[in-house]
Amino acid sequence: MAAARIQPPFRARPWSTAASPCNTDCAQCLPLTIPKTPAHTEIPMQELFTVEPEPQKAFLIGIRDGSMDEAEAQSLARELAGLAETLGVEILDQTTVKIREKHPKYGMGLGKAEEIAERSKDLGVDCLIFDQDITPSQQRNWEELTGVSAIDRQELIIQIFASRARTREAELQIELAQLKHSLPRLTHKYIDLSRQRGGRYGTKGAGETKLELDRRSILRRIHQLEEEIKEVRQHRSTQRKKREKIPIPTCALVGYTNAGKSSLLNAMTNAEVLAEDKLFATLDPTTRRLEVGRGQPVLLTDTVGFIRRLPHDLVDAFHATLEEASLADILLIVLDAADPDVDRHYDTTLSVLKDLGAEKTPKIIILNKIDKVTNPELLKDLEKRYSDSVSISALNRTGLDTLARRIDLLISGAAYRFRFPVNRHDLVAQLHRSGTVLSERYEETYIEVEARLGERMLGTLKEWLIE
Repeated sequence: MAAARIQPPFRARPWSTAASPCNTDCAQCLPLTIPKTPAHTEIPMQELFTVEPEPQKAFLIGIRDGSMDEAEAQSLARELAGLAETLGVEILDQTTVKIREKHPKYGMGLGKAEEIAERSKDLGVDCLIFDQDITPSQQRNWEELTGVSAIDRQELIIQIFASRARTREAELQIELAQLKHSLPRLTHKYIDLSRQRGGRYGTKGAGETKLELDRRSILRRIHQLEEEIKEVRQHRSTQRKKREKIPIPTCALVGYTNAGKSSLLNAMTNAEVLAEDKLFATLDPTTRRLEVGRGQPVLLTDTVGFIRRLPHDLVDAFHATLEEASLADILLIVLDAADPDVDRHYDTTLSVLKDLGAEKTPKIIILNKIDKVTNPELLKDLEKRYSDSVSISALNRTGLDTLARRIDLLISGAAYRFRFPVNRHDLVAQLHRSGTVLSERYEETYIEVEARLGERMLGTLKEWLIE
């Protein structure tokens, strides 16, 4: 049976023995629940998952320990709500639980857990979404206590990625993350079956046998996916080597998710890349040619957005995608100037770049979405904090020329200003031959020129250099 593409509002869950609504390959039931199989028969990998309706109404729960301040807790709460809304979930309520120490059963005290369970029943929610990772046993405990599904931040992000996969590479990477996340959660799905004893004395029950078979199938599929992703990386490496033979600088758009990277790529290159006001609208890198300065070509690449507490499985799975950022000549850090958490997003971006080994790569900070900043004083304060930044609006195409000049300057070298005697036109001509003249201004007693040039040439003109 062919594996079905997972689309919202659906999510993949481990296969169970629940009855299928029908026995045909109809569009409504694909993929079907697998018919009962003898215990000794290994279930094909594509049959380990079935598609269930995604819960539409959710109760969001954040957990704040003593090391987290109030501002950080509120920031994470807003981010969790954004993730849920991206998946199309209706948020009925949201709360943050303060804990002194984590409890193994629910991650919080029994009294608070019962309070949340009562609140979820009153609201009539379909699922609980936790902002922190919950263990498989905690997930089972919460589902038994509340009678509704319980998912954590990691599963939520994986579901978003699954709904937005467009290429074969992204689909492979997401499936790998899904399987790694589901593997430790297989056990409690077969609790009832494991109690069924059969056969000779000392033999394992049917459920335990089936669990082992399914686990082996998942492990085999994980190995297969890792090999396929390795081939993708080799193919990407071959493409990159071919590109490196052409002396064209590369620029990577990096930054927090939904900062406007795809919109900026579209505005500067007419790339027509999908750009939505949602988290993780872009999963696959897109590269386009851009001309800056006097026709200086560069390759501009859009990359997957960063986020705090990104699932480790996804970090590993999307390594090939993030390599575009680590190998770029210039990093364009895109920040959402209208987001109240812009400083935290910048810190997260720098942290991810450090993990990628790209912390020393030349950078340009871009303050995007200035059209959404209603208070001019807030924008001035932001530009002061990020003093070497470029303020733009990708939507209105404001500031793009300034950004192109900054890219050109960083690629071609530093810019200098010179003041020559009015009769030294030979020096101006020398700059035109050996450097790149950006501007010229003729006065009665002098000629002022701004140009980019190498250090060797600079040494011959140092006496004419001005600040």
